[in-house]
Amino acid sequence: MAVVREFTLPDLGEGLTGAEIVRWLVEVGDVVTVDQPVVEVETAKAMVDVPCPYAGVVTARFGEEGAELPVGAPLLTVADSGVSGEPGVGGGSAEERGTEAPVPSGGPGAGGGSGNVLVGYGTSAPAERRRRVRPANGEVAATTAEGPVPVISPLVRRLARQHGIDLRQLVGSGPEGLILRADVERAIPGTAEPVSEERGVREERGERIPLRGVRGAVADKLARSRREIPDATCWVDADATELLAARTAMNAAGGPKISVLALLARICTAALARFPDLNATVDMERREVVRLDEVHLGFAAQTDRGLVVPVVRDAHRRSVEGLAAEISRLTEAARAGALSPSDLTGGTFTLNNYGVFGVDGSTPIINHPEAAMLGVGRIAPKPWVHHGELAVRHVVQLSFTFDHRVCDGGTAGGFLRYVADCVEQPSVLLRGL
Repeated sequence: MAVVREFTLPDLGEGLTGAEIVRWLVEVGDVVTVDQPVVEVETAKAMVDVPCPYAGVVTARFGEEGAELPVGAPLLTVADSGVSGEPGVGGGSAEERGTEAPVPSGGPGAGGGSGNVLVGYGTSAPAERRRRVRPANGEVAATTAEGPVPVISPLVRRLARQHGIDLRQLVGSGPEGLILRADVERAIPGTAEPVSEERGVREERGERIPLRGVRGAVADKLARSRREIPDATCWVDADATELLAARTAMNAAGGPKISVLALLARICTAALARFPDLNATVDMERREVVRLDEVHLGFAAQTDRGLVVPVVRDAHRRSVEGLAAEISRLTEAARAGALSPSDLTGGTFTLNNYGVFGVDGSTPIINHPEAAMLGVGRIAPKPWVHHGELAVRHVVQLSFTFDHRVCDGGTAGGFLRYVADCVEQPSVLLRGL
């Protein structure tokens, strides 16, 4: 007798409360093994492949791609029919249904699971090869009055509820009888062509686009920063000609290429060593400023999924070359959507290079719960007084936003002036090496 097990969205750690389904890795009817990834989800911090803690045949999926599910919501159900040859889902043996049964890769003692332990689940069963189980005669099983409705998103449920549509009376046009939003819209009396799901729910006064995933997390964090942090900003123009010359000399000497961002990161760590009040956070419950010993430097990176802030751990212990290598690694991972939650958390100070967008200045919002952020505009040729004469130099605008609770303007001004001095005369850094 088959035992149907329900696999719910697990707690993915880091205090996350939900995730968005990006891509299903299995179909209804597939045979899955213990620890096999079944769905790719996007949390507020990273893309994650979720492994299934059960082995058996997938009998239902809950949620379309793009749907957002809370932790604890059903993801899929798996029918565990036991050993090969026992009755499976829907009755009858595998031979009677014209399907192939799972082929074990080893017996019960052939080794444990992969160790992909999920909160609330344990995994230890041996792996099996994946087989596709197809319904008899290629027909999709009709929805019955009992059991879950086939794989529908919260958006589809809400739309059906608003128009009084009984989902159990619909025949899904998606794979394996999946009920799509288009199926519900066709069942609404007087409805014309279905509205596209690509961009959200279209209403009379424009288009509503859900804030979820990375975009939703960014919105929440920036709004919290504005509510809680009394920030102030100061800025200064600096002649970056010598900094660019130093970078050119470093790269001409051979070895890994040094980026301007890596040089600015090294300047930031040197400045924070001189002004440690700015490498801090505020604990309002205890009414304390917490000065931090380690510098974990975040840097803003724009990706196809939105703005992310990867974190360079122990930046104060790294050389310019070490910073360049780690920034390059994290940037590539961000573009590929392969950053882990640990790569995106724990920052103590942020460097924001908005000059890559071709703009000169900005007043950045502090990355809560940090206390400060340095913004860097584009480096562009401009007229500049150099040694008493007008010359064309490479000039950059630096902006510094800080939490006024951790320091006064004198400290913030001192930090920014030191950064500008290092940009104009990189040899200033030699004093502290």
